[in-house]
Amino acid sequence: MAKKEFQAESKRLMEMMIHSIYTHKEIFLREIISNASDAIDKLAYLSLTDDSVHTKREDFQIRISVDKDARTLTVSDNGIGMTEEDLERNLGTIAKSGSLQFKQEMGKAEDVDIIGQFGVGFYSAFMVADRMTVITRRHGQEQAFCWQSEGADGYTITPCQKESVGTDVIMHLKEDTEEEQYSQYLELSQLRELVKKYSDYIRHPIRMLVEDYRMKDKPADAGEDYKPEWETVLEEQTVNSMVPLWQRPRSKVEQEEYNRFYQEKFMDWQAPLSVITASSEGTVTYKALLFIPAATPYDFYTREYEKGLQLYSSGVLIMDKCADLLPDCFRFVKGVVDSPDFSLNISREMLQHTRQLQIIANALEKKIKNELAKLMKDNREGYEKFWAAFGRQLKYSVVDQYGSKKDLLKDLLLFTSSKEGKLTSLAEYLERMDPEQPCVYYVCAASADQAAKLPQVERVADKGYEILCLGDEVDEFVMQALGELEGKPIKSVSDPTALPESEEEKAEQAQQSEQAKPVLDFVKQTLGDKVHAVRLSKLLKTAPVCMTADGPMSLEMERYFAQMEGAGAPGMKAQRVLELNAHAAPYAALKAALDSGDQERAGKYAQILYHQALLLAGLPLEDAAEYTQLVCSLMG
Repeated sequence: MAKKEFQAESKRLMEMMIHSIYTHKEIFLREIISNASDAIDKLAYLSLTDDSVHTKREDFQIRISVDKDARTLTVSDNGIGMTEEDLERNLGTIAKSGSLQFKQEMGKAEDVDIIGQFGVGFYSAFMVADRMTVITRRHGQEQAFCWQSEGADGYTITPCQKESVGTDVIMHLKEDTEEEQYSQYLELSQLRELVKKYSDYIRHPIRMLVEDYRMKDKPADAGEDYKPEWETVLEEQTVNSMVPLWQRPRSKVEQEEYNRFYQEKFMDWQAPLSVITASSEGTVTYKALLFIPAATPYDFYTREYEKGLQLYSSGVLIMDKCADLLPDCFRFVKGVVDSPDFSLNISREMLQHTRQLQIIANALEKKIKNELAKLMKDNREGYEKFWAAFGRQLKYSVVDQYGSKKDLLKDLLLFTSSKEGKLTSLAEYLERMDPEQPCVYYVCAASADQAAKLPQVERVADKGYEILCLGDEVDEFVMQALGELEGKPIKSVSDPTALPESEEEKAEQAQQSEQAKPVLDFVKQTLGDKVHAVRLSKLLKTAPVCMTADGPMSLEMERYFAQMEGAGAPGMKAQRVLELNAHAAPYAALKAALDSGDQERAGKYAQILYHQALLLAGLPLEDAAEYTQLVCSLMG
């Protein structure tokens, strides 16, 4: 039979498809297997109304075989098969989908789970093959046909013999080159790995020879010093799981099965901290199986880490990491989502941005939030383990995108309590709080013990108010993003307005500041640009000095920016304020020295108070040796 031309603009379309549409050559096997599965599904569907279909459901299968000498890889199915007209229509016209037409003819697409929508997957095999042969026999027909093509130049269709109904797709692989090793697709171990990766949940058995090792029988005359010998054997096995774990009711799955699935699928030596199942059959039909890891991956806080859920369409892996299904705040979650409703692009490698995708993403976000809240309530130890691993991620997410996720995440945050001495949630803090307490208070400190020693904490603690201790560099940004809780403003203990003042107290403070003006001016002049201002403190009760900041940037924020790349750039410094306690002995000594005209001694006192404030604030001394000499000079 003479060679026929493809009916589409074949050469250009096929070259584009082979070189542009698919990014990974290995997916050709997924496409050929999916076509075989579709063919079986069609025959299984017809068997519901056609008594002439004698193949039992349990007998349907897909077989993979190789011939290394001939360099052929064959995928066979016992599905519906094709007539000459089917071959002409489906394989003679690129981008003509027989599966899509079948669904349309049935008029009940929702009942026929077939994913071959575009009719181009078959031709992906030309990425690795230089010749394709299809031998097929349609159900109900005695005559079989052979379709052959070497690519865009055309194809032939000739009658042939085939004993049984179904289709054999025979791919003659290209010769190896320096850039591509096509022979890898003749290796049974590589083929099995690709089946497990892309087609593990095809509903029909995928059978192939599998290499195994077994101990040879011990010879009858073997002596005591006989050493067991092993041999390689080939056995035909079903290599796909067929029924995904997420398709089974949760009540029918043991926790150990979930653990094993997670550890094998996502390469984690630890069992997951929590398992989340989700499904919907409304506007969008999908099933999801999600896992919250027990520990951070080694690269989690690096740019190389990729978030995303595995995306399946009717059991076929479409995308290994679909980032659009997970918000950044929950980027640590692992799992799979399977739906027949995804709008795939022509290569089935990427997802079109659709309303269905957004619906699923929104539902999963709520599901994850609820699972974490449940974990906090029912398994506090487990939640605190999660918090140690991923709490920083949640806090960064509160700040990110102008606080758009703060309402979603605020109930999941934990901070150390000055009263409890352990982690507490914001809801628990509010529950314990006196209704008359004016604010929610926090202090930046590495621990509750360290926080208790900070001079600016004293006046708030003496009121009996609980204080949240912030230990991470991002924590103060979190508090600013939250702003308030249940109508109570969130304020640092270093905020002069953290405690309400009467008019009498304000008047007294103003009077003291006016009287102290000569001392304050002298200290500012002595320190120069080291501080933005010097003032009498409203914060201090017994401590002589502390360092605070004016403006939106606190000292803790300065430390945060100092750790970032480009530290020290203009605008990344807090406006430091040295606050003095007018009722403390060091202030009295400073004033006395100044009043007596001993400006040298007063200057040394000012410098010492400045350095002490730096130490209390956890800021580095500019010159430790100079500070030591300064202290020693006053001891002579």
